[in-house]
Amino acid sequence: MNGGTPRPTGRRVAVVGQGYVGLPLAVRAVEAGHTVVGYDVDAARISRLRAGDSYVEDVDEGRLAKALESGAYHPTTDAGALAGFDVAVVTVPTPLLDDVPDLTCIEEAALTLAGHLRPGALVVLESTTYPGTTEDVFGALLEKESGLRPGADFHLGYSPERIDPGNQRWTLETTPKIVSGVDAESLRQVAEFYGTVVERTVPVRDPKTAELAKLLENTYRHVNIALVNEMAVIARELGVDAWEAIDAASSKPFGFMPFTPGPGVGGHCLPVDPRYLSWRVERQLGRRFRFVDLANDVNSQMPHYVVQRLVEALNQLQRPANGSRVLLLGLAYKRNSGDARESPALRVAELLLRTGAQVHAVDPHVRETAPLDARVRRVELTEEEVAAADAVVLLTDHDDFDYDVVLRGARHVLDCRRRLRPAANVEIL
Repeated sequence: MNGGTPRPTGRRVAVVGQGYVGLPLAVRAVEAGHTVVGYDVDAARISRLRAGDSYVEDVDEGRLAKALESGAYHPTTDAGALAGFDVAVVTVPTPLLDDVPDLTCIEEAALTLAGHLRPGALVVLESTTYPGTTEDVFGALLEKESGLRPGADFHLGYSPERIDPGNQRWTLETTPKIVSGVDAESLRQVAEFYGTVVERTVPVRDPKTAELAKLLENTYRHVNIALVNEMAVIARELGVDAWEAIDAASSKPFGFMPFTPGPGVGGHCLPVDPRYLSWRVERQLGRRFRFVDLANDVNSQMPHYVVQRLVEALNQLQRPANGSRVLLLGLAYKRNSGDARESPALRVAELLLRTGAQVHAVDPHVRETAPLDARVRRVELTEEEVAAADAVVLLTDHDDFDYDVVLRGARHVLDCRRRLRPAANVEIL
């Protein structure tokens, strides 16, 4: 399905939040012919953008420079710059606070936009959240603070982000975009705007459906990753190669989609988003979403399992974990990405530090890993570092790692991604 013929470009667009979702959207909107205000409360982030320094791999510095040079992209911390927007898109974080959804950033965005909301304007929420947020929280605040009614006075919709950092095939532009509105005209307006930015839109009947669709996507992945993670643990105890079994099952041309084991799950989506759904189900319906609870339990235990396997390997080498030098390859939560949010690699590092190990780490993509920066030594992947390590743990299989250096020089490698070729010094998770 598509959202119809787009209007001519050239609208004034405000993108609230300039992170992994907001920055690619802002730059793409500029490329589509819009004038964009990229608003963020993080002054350091805005300073970097103004200097042409991109911290998001999906927007290289060349694209950012062109957007800035065009005069159509204005990164700012000044809420006053939002005045006069035709379209506002909110792409702010939705974290957990004590395992409960924290909508503070959404609420603050609504309060900020309400002061500049005009009749006929379009406001779209993209942040992942539970069904009902767009209308019951976000829209209600906009109405309360502005005096304008969603649907009657301004257009309101929800379009969940589908950013996959580092994915060169499925980008913001090429990934189908779910769109929704609180009424028919709002839906039309949302579809028209995104029709200028992406190749294909997928309309659904209302924001609750779109909100649930996003949570379904992430819960599906979360549950299936948990399945193969637990399968890997059990298969080893049974003396079976889980990876080979997955390969064999993948030969079936129907009814099976392969997922692979790993050290856990990371990013914003899998560790956080399914909990929004389980929280809503429990709060509104009074029941547990058992699949999500089980997947959370399995995936959150994988860093502990990685460390357990490493300690066992070190024991076989007659080296206690306490005092051993361990080299971690990769700190990002996924390959070829600099995104370390909720990364299981950081949890592995923390657990290793608790054993008394000396932890060194290599990741050319990740700039900061606070609060581990003071305790984990960041190094380059060299023959000397590999040879000095008592063990190497491959946690994120970036393409630019020199795996031959690892194979030649490592005493022992625990490969959590099955990236390395079989060798006497390589153990697969």
